[in-house]
Amino acid sequence: MRRNSLYIVIVVCTALLLNACSKKTDGPDVPNPDPPITGPLLSFPKKEMRSVWMTTAWGLDWPQTDYNVASQKQQYINYLEKFKSLNINTIFFQVKPMGDAFYNSPYEPWSVAITGTRGKDPGYDVLKFMIDEAHARDIEFHAWMNPYRIATRTGTGSQYPALHTSVKSEWVVDHEKIQIYNPAVPEVRQRLADIVKDIITKYDIDGIHFDDYFYPDPSSAGQMVSDQTDFTKYGQGYSNVQDFRRGNVDKAIKAVYDIIVATKPAVVFSVSPAPSRDYNYNTLFADVVKWCQEGWIDIVMPQLYQEIGNKSNDFQANLAFWAQNRYKAAVMIGHGYYKFGDATAPAAFQSTDELQKQFDLTNRDTRVLGNAMYSAKYITMNKIGITDKLASIYKDKVVMPFLGRGVAPVPPAPTNVRIEGTQLKWNASGDVKSIVYYFANKDEKGKVLTITKNSGIEITAKGLYSVSTLNVDNQESDRSSAIEKK
Repeated sequence: MRRNSLYIVIVVCTALLLNACSKKTDGPDVPNPDPPITGPLLSFPKKEMRSVWMTTAWGLDWPQTDYNVASQKQQYINYLEKFKSLNINTIFFQVKPMGDAFYNSPYEPWSVAITGTRGKDPGYDVLKFMIDEAHARDIEFHAWMNPYRIATRTGTGSQYPALHTSVKSEWVVDHEKIQIYNPAVPEVRQRLADIVKDIITKYDIDGIHFDDYFYPDPSSAGQMVSDQTDFTKYGQGYSNVQDFRRGNVDKAIKAVYDIIVATKPAVVFSVSPAPSRDYNYNTLFADVVKWCQEGWIDIVMPQLYQEIGNKSNDFQANLAFWAQNRYKAAVMIGHGYYKFGDATAPAAFQSTDELQKQFDLTNRDTRVLGNAMYSAKYITMNKIGITDKLASIYKDKVVMPFLGRGVAPVPPAPTNVRIEGTQLKWNASGDVKSIVYYFANKDEKGKVLTITKNSGIEITAKGLYSVSTLNVDNQESDRSSAIEKK
């Protein structure tokens, strides 16, 4: 009896040790995305953020030089209706494209894209309207900001627009073709954090999103202004100007992360870097991998706009790199949707097969939790039937993954799941939605039948049903035991 007891102790201790040693250290520091269930072992569908970027710089996606309030509102609603029909669940809307704003900001003027005149009040709360309309369709709204860019021009022959009254000229650098907030200046980093605090305090947004514009790329900025004076003034502790620049951007990212956590921690912070780690690190001076490692960003969404097999920026190789180096961040993949059907794009983008192949790769990688299309207007264009292809890929609904920090209580599982005639019913409590999963049989992968505020739905198909609940942070409860309709 003593030998048997000792044997059991050894086995248990060994199992615990092996389990501890087998835990991954390179994955996102988030809860298990697939809650346990009791009953048959079922294959649940992958959770996904399905997103689209909506560009407002130069009015590209919205409002496309339409300055009439009623028609620009309708244009936006038409976008949302199209996204909803495609089961897209997130938009990244550009609210700060050019040192300006799509809301009444104390820091930056109203965007020229809204009325045609920079600084002109459009007469309605643009951002509230957009957020409310998105949320009414169960679409998350993430506020996309360009952190540093203030203005662009073709060359020194034209002038940059006047700075907002709150902006000091010593905070700004005028390069040949781009005017930016100076990343080296501490007041600039504080201002960026203050802008983020202002918007997340005023508005019910789901996330803050930065693109890949940090230090400018000389190839597009033209003649660059030297920052040797900045290095002399602020560069103590850095051995070279390159590390100094990366340190400046690090401090800006950390400041934004800290202000989000302190002000409204449920807000998700994401960055969409260029595909190449070296380009980000050595040209834009953005050490994105470090941000993932430190946990300063919640989502890394690399812009993998090149085709599979591209000689210098292969989609598959970049996908593998970012999936492997995501650390504490969730990884989403940005697709060059605008290239499909563009006669100037590589041959791969003249067929919808390329998008299918890219999705096959991201779907097979369990570390990838979503995809983003650039950009909105190309979804409505449907060149070469690319949106028809997207519709077939997105034909089934999905559950949004839990990202960032939860502030709501973990949702209780539904109780008393039952079938009464043609009705599947259950009891749910709290501020939750219910997810109904359907399986044709125990061996086939399931799908999300619906996500609803109701506590019952009509069912006709034979098979297995499981129900869970979802809170406002997208945390899912345990899934119910499967119940069979015969």
